Amino acid sequence: MNSNEIREKILKLKEEKKAIILAHYYQIPEIQDIADFVGDSLNLAQKAKETEAEMILFCGVHFMGETAKILNPNKKVIIPDLNAGCSLADSCKYNEFKKFKEQYPDHLVISYINCSAEIKTLSDIICTSGNAIQIVESLPKDQKIIFAPDKNLGGYINRLSGRNMVLWNGSCEVHELLTPEYVSKIKAESPDAILVAHPECNDSVLQLADFVGSTQAMIKHISNSENKHFLVATESGIVHKLKQDNPDKIFTIVTPNEGLVCNDCRHMKLNTMAKVLDSLENERYEIELSEYLISAAAKPINKMLDISKQLGILK
Repeated sequence: MNSNEIREKILKLKEEKKAIILAHYYQIPEIQDIADFVGDSLNLAQKAKETEAEMILFCGVHFMGETAKILNPNKKVIIPDLNAGCSLADSCKYNEFKKFKEQYPDHLVISYINCSAEIKTLSDIICTSGNAIQIVESLPKDQKIIFAPDKNLGGYINRLSGRNMVLWNGSCEVHELLTPEYVSKIKAESPDAILVAHPECNDSVLQLADFVGSTQAMIKHISNSENKHFLVATESGIVHKLKQDNPDKIFTIVTPNEGLVCNDCRHMKLNTMAKVLDSLENERYEIELSEYLISAAAKPINKMLDISKQLGILK
């Protein structure tokens, strides 16, 4: 079966099964193009909650499928590959984080959405890179906070807000591998370029950036900019959307070293069109969570969505 036949079969099955395809910006271009909605974690969480589809096919990584299931307990949620995990989510295990949390009994827990459903049950509020700063700032200045699992995003918020949140020592391998030495070299070679970076990058890289923001914020910033050349410090998948919106602009993905041409997430890129078709045809791999897990994890996610709407981040 060729690529056009796979695409047509996916689109036909999607209609027959009354399914919606949600995809993250880090998916391959072909998957982004057949999705009903492409977005970052915040927008995808909102779309997952609002959908009236009978089935959700989530093209992203495992925790994203879990989030969709938590927000839609009565719907079938499937993902194309069960092995599509997340290095950041994997860096925060339930038992270890539970012990860590017990050391700070008077602290409120804000967890980045890039964590497992189990970690969400230990959290008071969930955040994404698109709303993390606003959510932290919505709390009293003297509120003691644990931030997990991303130490880089947490450190960035501490620096911007003047807070002193306790940080869990987790990170995303795609962003953590970027070094200030190589980023400085790329900047020096392209003095006309603007460096945009995701806050999951380590602080020494963020200090070099001209703009720091979530995937969605970077997309918006680049579209509004008159500059023509951008150095992009995040996962390579974002370039598809950037080129669609800005065909006259040049994008250079920042990589860990000179020998690489892209900065791919090995988990995100496990999803293929063939796997999407198989997932829809056989309705696998289904995300199944206990009633307790869904109920407990939904509270901090809904808290995030409520705060985001109150602050005007979401409509």
